Amino acid sequence: MDVNATLHLSQDPEADELLGRSPLAALVGMLLDQQVPMEWAFKGPRTIADRLGADDLDAHDIAAKDPEAFAALLSDKPAVHRYPGSMAKRIQQLCQYLVEHYDGDAGAVWKDAGTGAELLKRLEDLPGFGRQKAQIFLALLGKQLGVRPTGWREAAGAYGEAKSFRSVADITGPESLAKVRAHKQEMKAAAKAKKAAG
Repeated sequence: MDVNATLHLSQDPEADELLGRSPLAALVGMLLDQQVPMEWAFKGPRTIADRLGADDLDAHDIAAKDPEAFAALLSDKPAVHRYPGSMAKRIQQLCQYLVEHYDGDAGAVWKDAGTGAELLKRLEDLPGFGRQKAQIFLALLGKQLGVRPTGWREAAGAYGEAKSFRSVADITGPESLAKVRAHKQEMKAAAKAKKAAG
């Protein structure tokens, strides 16, 4: 991972700086990216780090936290997520998995993956990461963070396509954010129309 990558996912310079240098922060942001606006989700890791009085997230530290205390930390106003309690639990499960399988090093998930398919499998094995979330994160790694094992675009599916505006993997600033938003709204409208017709 290009540790000095500049991401623009939260549209907040401090939060984006942490996402660009911290594999765990990037994974946690991706985990939080559901049922809330993308910027809110990807600002979460910086908020959590600040509330822990730290410069980065530490999987060992988070995994060992008292679950109620950690949930309270995410629930403080402004809450890190619309569902801070359940997301606190998911973040802790993710960190516990990373401690167990990767000695707490989130970057090790992709560091030596030989192929895109292998990396996709590793991402899908993470708690809270279904196939779609894993493919989007794989596309983010490939498109913006320089992690490109053989076949990564194919493994990422449609999210890996060059010059597409489907997901956070394609957001490099306000203009691309607007394009991704528009694409998501089109998909929602199409799904709604299909449901109504069915």
